[in-house]
Amino acid sequence: METSPRVRIAASILSADFARLGDQISEAEAGGADYIHIDVMDGQFVPNISVGPLVVKAVRRVTRLPLPTHLMMVQPERYIAEFVSAGADWILVHQETCPMLYRTVQMIKGLGAKSGVAINPATPLALLEEILDETDSVLLMTVDPGFGGQEFIPTMLDKIRRVRRMLEERGSTADLMVDGGINVQTAPLVVAAGATVLAMGSAVFSPEKSVSESISQIRRSIGSPPEVLEE
Repeated sequence: METSPRVRIAASILSADFARLGDQISEAEAGGADYIHIDVMDGQFVPNISVGPLVVKAVRRVTRLPLPTHLMMVQPERYIAEFVSAGADWILVHQETCPMLYRTVQMIKGLGAKSGVAINPATPLALLEEILDETDSVLLMTVDPGFGGQEFIPTMLDKIRRVRRMLEERGSTADLMVDGGINVQTAPLVVAAGATVLAMGSAVFSPEKSVSESISQIRRSIGSPPEVLEE
């Protein structure tokens, strides 16, 4: 599959240095990131606790980049309006935690945000079929969610290909996002399989190199220039 310039990098602040979060977000924006990705964990759906609407609000103040906000939590519908009000442009919820998924997706859209449906590695793709025509994006977790810095699960490449086929068969323009273990080595593989948005944490915010250098290396690996935001 030919690499498309539509491939975008979402820098995940889960791996950023929170003592200098504003500076690191500015570095990611200056370095060519397309989005700032925010992972929200509740300690119930996933075995970790991260951030809430106040952090989204703070991030919104320091960047003009879109903010995909990934709600890894039970009953996310209780907080969607609060996250959108805080500045989230894009709300991603898990199929596994939303028994009324259609209603949840419509709620997100009704609040003026882009919608996304995420699934864990072991969740069958059949559970996405009835929602694909309603959502703006699909997020495939390529590790079990909860912690940054995990290794990519190789069998997820075939899953990415299958979702890409599902979207193409419907003529869907929905983004295909991947999250988990995405780095210079795995990014070209997931792009070739059909991913269009790469959520990346430790591969962007690394103590070994600058944020700009990390993003440049990723860009070179996938041959994709950054999108140009309109003023």
